[in-house]
Parts: sequence; structure tokens; C-alpha cells
Amino acid sequence: MLIRQASEEDWPRIWPFWHEIVAAGETYTWEPDTGPDAARELWMGRSSRVFVVESDGRIVASAYLKPNYGGRAAHVANAGFMVDPGYAGRGVGRRLAEHILDEARRAGYRAMVFNAVVETNPALALWRSLGFEVVGTVPQGFDHPLHGPVALLVLHRTL
Repeated sequence: MLIRQASEEDWPRIWPFWHEIVAAGETYTWEPDTGPDAARELWMGRSSRVFVVESDGRIVASAYLKPNYGGRAAHVANAGFMVDPGYAGRGVGRRLAEHILDEARRAGYRAMVFNAVVETNPALALWRSLGFEVVGTVPQGFDHPLHGPVALLVLHRTL
């Protein structure tokens, strides 16, 4: 697996799994019918550094890293992660997460926050194993298509 910074030319190879994950409506708070142009702006916007994981010439995961806040709180990072569902369970997410945590430290961030992790998201176990703690809960903040109303969790980790 190769992890590298993404380029604009990578978006067409990120979009298929981005769309599949968001359209499922189970882990992200974005509209399930988000189109490719709006999705590209959400994922690859100006304030984001975007990374991809390549395996056998195929992009199988992506993540962004950006400030969660501005001004005097700009030292707190935010990140988003997506692994192509066909590559789930192979350690891709863990390797990408470790890479992003290292990149965040190198960029001078002192902490990372995830603002809205759906409590049923299987990646929650990964985040906890990497030292993230739940620092806030929004009860019934997410209408899950299978489980109904579930909590959104705010996660934090010092870098």
C-alpha cells in the first residue's frame, strides 16, 4: 500500500466509494444524494490536505486533514476517512489513520477532534484503539436508516 497526497486528478477514483458510503446514509451526516461536484468541495476543499491509499494501482481509501477551528483554536485538527467497502477489514483504515495522525503532528496540530461520529459506526473501535475519547454526545442526533435515531459522538485526542 502506498499512502500519498492526493491531486485533483484523483477525485474521479475517490468519488465511486465516497458516493457509495455517503449514499448508504449510515456513517456521514452529509446528504445521501450529494452530487460529485458538491462532494469534491466537501472532501477536497481549499482548507483540506487530502491523502489517498493506493493498492495495485487502485485508490482504495482517502482522508482529509484540516483545521477544525480558526484563529486561536486553529491548532485543533479535524479529519475525515473513507475506505472503499471492498477493502474494509484489511487494515487500510488503521494505516491511513496512523499516517494522518503523523501528518497532523508534523503540521503543528496539538489535538484532533471528530465532530459527529455516528455511534453505530464500526470505525469507532479503531478510533478508541488509537486513543480517541468521547468528549460529548448528541443523543438521537442521527437518523440511521437501519437503527433509527442514534447518538452522534464528539471524539478528541491530544497529539
